[in-house]
Amino acid sequence: MEHFDIVIVGGGPIGLACGLEAEKKGLSYLIIEKGCLVNSLYNYPVNMQFFSSSDLLELNEIPFISIEKKPRRNEALEYYRRVAVSNGLNIHLFETVIDIQKNEYNIFVIQTSKNTYTAANTIIATGFYDIPNLLNIPGEDLPKVSHYYKDPHFYAGMNVVVVGASNSSVDAALECYRKGAKVTMIIRDSAISSHVKYWVKPDIENRIAEGSIHALFNSNLTKIDINTVTVDSPTGKITLPNDFVLALTGYRPDFDFLRKIGVGVADLITNIPIYNTETMETNISNLYLAGVVCGGLNTHTWFIENSRIHAVNIVENISKNR
Repeated sequence: MEHFDIVIVGGGPIGLACGLEAEKKGLSYLIIEKGCLVNSLYNYPVNMQFFSSSDLLELNEIPFISIEKKPRRNEALEYYRRVAVSNGLNIHLFETVIDIQKNEYNIFVIQTSKNTYTAANTIIATGFYDIPNLLNIPGEDLPKVSHYYKDPHFYAGMNVVVVGASNSSVDAALECYRKGAKVTMIIRDSAISSHVKYWVKPDIENRIAEGSIHALFNSNLTKIDINTVTVDSPTGKITLPNDFVLALTGYRPDFDFLRKIGVGVADLITNIPIYNTETMETNISNLYLAGVVCGGLNTHTWFIENSRIHAVNIVENISKNR
């Protein structure tokens, strides 16, 4: 059974940052990722452009050069791949962590789908993109419904409902419309979210104003059928012809896994876990959180650019207490 100073769960940008910091301190480590390298970024829409500029996405002061100031998904995938390969980071891909528990010697035993490891310290950097927030309405399990959006070509010529008014919803609505889809946005609030990328917000508002994209504000999708959807709107129930539903209602961390391994909850409403804001250590000694997982349901709180420091703080604390 292999033993490490640190096992890092999650091979996204923040997991990679933790590995880079461990190397600096001469600590043995293993990064375990259930999918491909930076799996969440890989599953982003193919044309997605980041809100952050490339310099704010850099790790370990390794330059991130992009064509535009704000890089796109394919550029980010290439950057993080090069960071991992050029630094020889110790990563196991397509390996799922099943359980983490301490043994009688106060050592973590990490059980995965392929092996078992031990570690003096564990860092959870699993992000939030794998579990969508469900609508919990009839028909949500139909094949035409997706909680992820990839490529607009698939929806050309179709009646498409996009649920939500965040960045992902707005990007999907605009791209599908420009590929010839008939797009209706169903938005529970009275306006497009103020968090939408500032260079995109005027575009979606103008497309709605001119009628190119139909938007139902203060409305909720209540039922999905094979050829239609039902919407509760301020004017009553509306039935719309429909081929596909993009329910882009956001995502959340794996709270069940955190509970399973014993991480406590600081706020029952937001599910923000217990952790020290300076060291990132949880209620379990030597078990740390890094990145978006720290925000609970407030997934807009942490990004790559403002959580890179978690890696520095965690590994500094581990090195100090070693």
